Amino acid sequence: MKTDIILSGVGGQGILSIAAVIGEAALKEGLYMKQAEVHGMSQRGGDVQSHVRISDQPVASDLIPRGQADLILSLEPMESLRYLPYLKEEGWLVTNSQPYINIPNYPDQEKILDELNKLPHTVILDVEAIAKEVATVRAANMVMLGAAAPFIGIEYNKIEEGIRRIFSRKGEETVTMNLKALQAGYEIARRK
Repeated sequence: MKTDIILSGVGGQGILSIAAVIGEAALKEGLYMKQAEVHGMSQRGGDVQSHVRISDQPVASDLIPRGQADLILSLEPMESLRYLPYLKEEGWLVTNSQPYINIPNYPDQEKILDELNKLPHTVILDVEAIAKEVATVRAANMVMLGAAAPFIGIEYNKIEEGIRRIFSRKGEETVTMNLKALQAGYEIARRK
């Protein structure tokens, strides 16, 4: 078992929380894991990415080579385009449909989604709307993680345990909110 995941988005969207939950879940599953992060002006809405590599064998490098990612999980559609060269031909893209427009020349949203829809394996969803419906918009990243869960290669209950461990210090209400968001994303992806 080996899964290479690129997480992408902009500062403040919760990319690193997703990476932490996946890491906790992988360790609970008894898997090896390596992670690398890039914070590009993240406090100002800049690019944030994380490479997460999980395997049942030791992992040599924390960086994923181009064309080798099994999954790209992106909280921002333009950022998902940026990392498509890393995706395997049979890999999955799970992305937010709604842009985080922080630059004056942001590309046409319809053109971005048209490009993403050309891929053979995609899940595109409005994570903020789903999160707002089931919990709070702050849990949008957990909706995204739920939508990606079927493609990660870790048992769903281990991902739930990861959420409990990562968010338990913030209280039971926060844990419950994130678990609801995870479940909502998971249900949508299972229908794809």
